[in-house]
Amino acid sequence: MSFRCGIVGLPNVGKSTLFNALTSSQNAEAANYPFCTIDPNVGTVIVPDERLEKLTELNNPRKIIPATIEFVDIAGLVKGASKGEGLGNQFLSHIREVDAIIHIVRCFENENIVHVEGKIDPKSDIEIIETELILKDIDTIDKRLERSGKMIKSGDKRIKLEIETLNALKEHLATSRLAKYFTEGLSDEQKDIMRELHLLTDKPFLYVANVDDKDLKGNAYSDMVKEIAEKEKAEFLILSVQIESEISQLESKEEKTEFLQGMGLDLSGLDRLINKGYELLDLITFFTAGEKEVHAWTIPVGYKAPQAAGEIHTDFEHGFIRAEIIKYKDMVELKTEAAVKEKGLLRVEGKEYVMEDGDIVHFRFNV
Repeated sequence: MSFRCGIVGLPNVGKSTLFNALTSSQNAEAANYPFCTIDPNVGTVIVPDERLEKLTELNNPRKIIPATIEFVDIAGLVKGASKGEGLGNQFLSHIREVDAIIHIVRCFENENIVHVEGKIDPKSDIEIIETELILKDIDTIDKRLERSGKMIKSGDKRIKLEIETLNALKEHLATSRLAKYFTEGLSDEQKDIMRELHLLTDKPFLYVANVDDKDLKGNAYSDMVKEIAEKEKAEFLILSVQIESEISQLESKEEKTEFLQGMGLDLSGLDRLINKGYELLDLITFFTAGEKEVHAWTIPVGYKAPQAAGEIHTDFEHGFIRAEIIKYKDMVELKTEAAVKEKGLLRVEGKEYVMEDGDIVHFRFNV
């Protein structure tokens, strides 16, 4: 199962530089002019997880497979994107394909890097991007209403509900509020209607304030972004894309640790961003571990044991019998599966068991 976070923002806010750092590559051309990224760059990124390292130490496996998520570098949007400005329609279609949106906002001054709007104003920058997304969503709703209107004479109650829901949603968007804040109080049927539209603003948002190296704790610009994030009940993060780019080019883990310590940081901004992306997508990790392989598996919160088994192989889900679960803390404390069993801490769970983050699992199945 693939999960994607799309990186959006105005041109020249640091999107491509961040993408390069995330993927430790130079696949995205980071140039000082708008639209240097035409096609979306997709990078698969390892989710940092100390638990995987610990399980590797305990099992000494022949193979290690970490959890991953995908990041998509989407070209800079500008005013009028929803009407096709700056190849806007093409770029907006790329956003439709991601599961969550990471909005990079410029919070630094640098006369050598032009701002497409001619000034540093995070509030205005956010409004430009979100207005274009909202306008595109209104266009999507209008097209759906046109289709539904032709079917209203059929007397179908669902069509009537759809038209009422879409008109109310359109009014909501017209107040400059994102679609994801419209769901409160909706019936399950109305939520299904919304999901069918695949709206751009019906996705989780993370605002990232890109500051320079002297403002890692934040500045007046990042405070503006934080205030907007709090109002929107969205996630928020401060990082310096330039520093993260420098860290990503260091070759060893020791060098990176030393660099971070010198900056007074425990985790790199990239690690914090990846972890935030994981949370944004509402994901958890379970593990399979042994001498052959230690593998971190990514699933959405709420998956039951058979669904998790299906991530390994569809046969595991179809022929599911039971799941033998060891809690991560028990394994780390007792070191071996035999010791866990001896303490009576190995749990046998059936089809209704809801997976928990950090579960170490052996699935029993029959096909």
